[in-house]
Amino acid sequence: MSEFLDFLRHKWAYVAIGEFKPGKFAEAEQLFVKAVSTYKQGFEGAYLLQEPDTDRGIAIILWDNREDMDANRNTVQEAMVREMGHLFAKMPETKFYDVCSEIGASPEAGQV
Repeated sequence: MSEFLDFLRHKWAYVAIGEFKPGKFAEAEQLFVKAVSTYKQGFEGAYLLQEPDTDRGIAIILWDNREDMDANRNTVQEAMVREMGHLFAKMPETKFYDVCSEIGASPEAGQV
């Protein structure tokens, strides 16, 4: 029964969509990598996406469960936003999502 309940358990995602001041994306990326590297319990991975030729981007941080996401959000993520705040053109829009589907590449996908 526990395997079935584990199957029903979903990951969570913290998503921030924002725009940095002109030329500040690279500095923001360094701070993002620094902050994310401190995450431990429940951290599943992170992505920082940049719209080509702009300073707009999307940060996605994946968590094993909501409790771990909330615990980290209340400490490290808030500190990261404060440290990066001066780089934003305006504060990012942040949302939290339940990851409903996760599809990984098959081993054969990389073969020709």
